[in-house]
Amino acid sequence: MAAESTPLALPVLPLDDEVVLPGMVVPLDLSDSEVRAAVEAAQAAARSGPGKPRVLLVPRVDGTYAGMGVLGTVEQVGRLADGDPGALIRGRGRVRIGAGTTGPGAALWVEGTRTDDSVPEPLPGHVSELVKEYKALATAWLRKRGAWQVVDRVQAIDDVSALADNSGYSPFLTTEQKVALLETTDPVARLKLATQQLRDHLAEQDVAETIAKDVQEGVDKQQREFLLRRQLEAVRKELRELNGEGGKDSAEESDDYRARVEAADLPEKVREAALKEVDKLERSSDQSPEGSWIRTWLDTVLEMPWNERTEDAYDIRGARAVLDAEHAGLEDVKERITEYLAVRKRRSDRGLGVVGGRRGGAVLALVGPPGVGKTSLGESVAHAMGRKFVRVALGGVRDEAEIRGHRRTYVGALPGRIVRAVKEAGSMNPVVLLDEIDKVGSDFRGDPAAALLEVLDPAQNHTFRDHYLEVELDLSDVVFLATANVLEAIPEALLDRMELVRLDGYTEDEKVVIARDHLLPRQLERAGLAAEEVTVDEGALRKLAGEYTREAGVRTLERSLARLLRKVAARHELGERELPFTVTAADLRDLIGRPHHVPESAQDPAERRTAVPGVATGLAVTGAGGDVLYVEASLADPETGAAGLTLTGQLGDVMKESAQIALSFLRSHGAELELPVGDLKDRGAHIHFPAGAVPKDGPSAGVTMTTALASLLSGRLVRTDVAMTGEVSLTGRVLPIGGVKQKLLAAHRAGITTVIIPKRNEPDLDDVPAEVLDGLDVHAVTDVRQVLELALSPATSGAAPEVPVAA
Repeated sequence: MAAESTPLALPVLPLDDEVVLPGMVVPLDLSDSEVRAAVEAAQAAARSGPGKPRVLLVPRVDGTYAGMGVLGTVEQVGRLADGDPGALIRGRGRVRIGAGTTGPGAALWVEGTRTDDSVPEPLPGHVSELVKEYKALATAWLRKRGAWQVVDRVQAIDDVSALADNSGYSPFLTTEQKVALLETTDPVARLKLATQQLRDHLAEQDVAETIAKDVQEGVDKQQREFLLRRQLEAVRKELRELNGEGGKDSAEESDDYRARVEAADLPEKVREAALKEVDKLERSSDQSPEGSWIRTWLDTVLEMPWNERTEDAYDIRGARAVLDAEHAGLEDVKERITEYLAVRKRRSDRGLGVVGGRRGGAVLALVGPPGVGKTSLGESVAHAMGRKFVRVALGGVRDEAEIRGHRRTYVGALPGRIVRAVKEAGSMNPVVLLDEIDKVGSDFRGDPAAALLEVLDPAQNHTFRDHYLEVELDLSDVVFLATANVLEAIPEALLDRMELVRLDGYTEDEKVVIARDHLLPRQLERAGLAAEEVTVDEGALRKLAGEYTREAGVRTLERSLARLLRKVAARHELGERELPFTVTAADLRDLIGRPHHVPESAQDPAERRTAVPGVATGLAVTGAGGDVLYVEASLADPETGAAGLTLTGQLGDVMKESAQIALSFLRSHGAELELPVGDLKDRGAHIHFPAGAVPKDGPSAGVTMTTALASLLSGRLVRTDVAMTGEVSLTGRVLPIGGVKQKLLAAHRAGITTVIIPKRNEPDLDDVPAEVLDGLDVHAVTDVRQVLELALSPATSGAAPEVPVAA
């Protein structure tokens, strides 16, 4: 405990909101009346006795004096650094304030008792540790402030009381904390309090420094990013000016997109989705990949013709005239488009343009062999309706995303081909041609044909949703025309959603008209010839169509015309031919060589395929349309012992079964037909279909194989001008088949005059052009016996049949 000494009478020097501890030396301003009065009173008292003038330094907080003061001696009186009068006072020790007393001068005098707060030596262990801790904390704080000289002074203090009072210099202590130190008379307790205060301050300072460091790092990063962005914008601006390009910064760009979205004529749901994306764009940085995705998406949405529609041309007669002028034949398609326009006109007249959210679109599947005009027909339909036309090539497409689009998260994502077609058309009701829909494939990336199910379904496509756009798109007013060569290659579910229109090829007369009105003018222009310089007469066109080409379409015919005109142009340039020039049928051989397809009827009887027994003429349907198919039969040498049936020509299972049925029928009914059926039991039969590299299948060659075997056994030739088709049963019934129209067109092209078809296929003759039926003698039969009677030529009297023997 600190001990108290003899009472002292001292003038009071009040300190407002300040505290001076023993050992401190402070300058005080004498311009303050109370300070001056106390110093003058102390000087007056000191004149009567030895020693320096003494005052009592008492803290005054909010007008209230503390109960403890500090005895101070006036070391010097003079002027302060600013020139004002002042006094230098040193604190000597604590004084407990007592009652008031009298003294010289105008100052307040009080009695006080000085306390003795010394600590006996040696220091206890816990006090020594406390001294070390305080010195360590004080040294750490002083080093942070760079006060290295003060560090040495603090380290030199060994007195506990002086060490504790040294904290009075600390600027971070509040007045209340310094008063607490002043009023704590026990040196050890005071040192503990000073240590705790210093520890708390260092902890607060560490937290504050950490926060300040984090804040500073954040500010530095923002400032650095801001500076770099400004520099980047400046570089971009200079580059744009150097290249003569305009540009906008990100903020202007976001504002521009918002203005464009608000000004665009968009459906309400699309507008909401677009504004949400604009909000995201405003929040994203320039370098964020999301910003690029959003800008691309917004550009796509704003380019879509959401409310743009072309007015249909409801001049039905004019539309039909356009179709007739641009395409010869194809009556089924022309009638269907005419019906569609007529229905659209009536719906429009009665205010039924939209029924149940759906408009009156159409989905047609144009199926036919190559070269018949399926693709060009789409453009003619758009022209006739007054609509925009877009072609979408689907051949070889294997990725489902090509139809429905990619998700926006993928790099290089794009909308699907359907959305791109509508955007390219610039209207919501174009004519979209889905070309080669039967060539669509599928792999691990999905099945595009399955993605087309929604597009081509009139009950669903008014709410079509593309993966890229992710907003509903109304396709119910689009006219979809899908083209295909092979009907069987189209998935059943997809075919069920389309209205099927067959294009079975052109007759020879139609080919002549097409060549004269369409192909010849186009090829004259490409060859650099004028219409008055070269003329191709109708006889030459007919021979080109009949003998130089044999196809359902007109592509090869157009190539032959192009070759013909090139020859004429080249000979004129060489000086071998004068213009104008008229090409006749007689000139074709000299210009483009011999015909490639001479009809069997035009050949020498000895050179015809049916000039020997065992050869019959059948009809088939291929991917290129109808075609003539020859069947050859022979019997093996009986000495070889090879019995049974041999089939060649790359045949399918159905066709092999038809051959077995034909052989079984002849074995069981040969005696009835007066045929040597014993040869079929003892000798092996061989049936061959020429063009062995081409796969063949189907049941329609049954009657042809039966006729070939019957001709072989009987030795009677099959008539050259007869072709046949039909499925045969074990009882000899002739059953119906498909593709009658294509087969009759092929027979007409090949020069066949008599055709045998099943009786139940008679209704299909209504689809065959009249000029083809006029040139054919069509027999509808129900039994294979009727076929043999019509197809086999009469037997030569007295001549034994010569049966070909297989080598």
